[in-house]
Amino acid sequence: MLSTLRIAAISAAVVAVAATSTTAFAQKKYDTGATDTEIKVGNIMPYSGPASAYGVIGKTEEAYFKMINDQGGINGRKINFVSYDDAYSPPKAVEQVRKLVESDEVLFVFNPLGTPSNTAIQKYLNSKKVPQLFVATGATKWNDPKNFPWTMGWQPSYQSEAQIYAKWLLKEKPDAKVAILYQNDDFGKDYLKGTKDGFGAKASSAIIMEESYEVSEPSIDGHIVKIKAANPDVLLIYTTPKFGAQTIKKTAELGWKPLQIITNVSASVGSVMQPAGFDNAQGVLSAAYAKDGADPQWNDDPGMKKWIAFLDKYMPGADKTDGSIVYGYGAAQTLAKVLEMCGDDLTRANVMKQAASLKDFAPDTLLPGVKINTSPTDFAPIAQLQMQRFKGQKWELFGDIISGDVPSQ
Repeated sequence: MLSTLRIAAISAAVVAVAATSTTAFAQKKYDTGATDTEIKVGNIMPYSGPASAYGVIGKTEEAYFKMINDQGGINGRKINFVSYDDAYSPPKAVEQVRKLVESDEVLFVFNPLGTPSNTAIQKYLNSKKVPQLFVATGATKWNDPKNFPWTMGWQPSYQSEAQIYAKWLLKEKPDAKVAILYQNDDFGKDYLKGTKDGFGAKASSAIIMEESYEVSEPSIDGHIVKIKAANPDVLLIYTTPKFGAQTIKKTAELGWKPLQIITNVSASVGSVMQPAGFDNAQGVLSAAYAKDGADPQWNDDPGMKKWIAFLDKYMPGADKTDGSIVYGYGAAQTLAKVLEMCGDDLTRANVMKQAASLKDFAPDTLLPGVKINTSPTDFAPIAQLQMQRFKGQKWELFGDIISGDVPSQ
């Protein structure tokens, strides 16, 4: 009888220990900004100021997370998306990000936009060990896991994009005389460096003029007149949307027809090509990694059907020609994937760990063949682009998917 009782007691103890260890194993881990019911995500966007055309990215992300919440959230948790206007001003960006971290107590800052703003907040967020995740700028310096382990980019780097343009020109127009118009900040200088790296030994002979402008200038017409006087065959337009539209419009007004190549970030049909005038924009080149929402070739594409359904329900009346809406959706979908991978370990360290473990992830909006890959030593999720030419009222892709080969910092 005693031995039976003893066996029963031992069995109960074993069961109790097993239950305890199972509970410990499945324990939920949270940092500030995460609970059983909520994940608080911070964001800054230029809803006003010189880069306000990008504000729709924040609105798209807000709508995407509303859709996710309506579907039950991620692993049962709702996304609380807190987004502030920094007006594309670095001091304002610092102020808003401090508020997000210290007052709102967000788990991380997601897709903050603009090279100047992100440069201003990078050291602060890394010192606080708060993820600066999927930064909305292609500056190459976001891929520096050794020195900035809490910062990660999302889109292709400006340097790799510029290298692709230079490689294409070397192949297709080896004797071209090239002028570069660039924004006088990290954004423009990254493109400048990528172009020179892409041309290699031919850079000094191929590039006949480098002309910079300040983001605070109301118009860059004077710069275009100056560039035209140098008579280049190719004009590389390394600008943000407003100035991209002005450049295309002004070259047409001058009756000047160089081959124009514009940055991917300023290739939006709705916010750049249309204001520039479709007639003026014919033949302009750029490169893409995402599908164009205005292009009928994607009408039967399963991913873009989901994108259209999302817009119809959550952003009715949205301009389907605005590339920023495609961008916001793709970035938000990538974040949703990372949070799903985090499971019940919603610590800041695990958010970064999962973000650095993406393998061949393909958001609905990326071009076929373009995939997201990251690792602990590679914080550049997208590194592939395809050349495109503006024709009629839309972009037409041509050539193969090209990879830019910019190593981590």
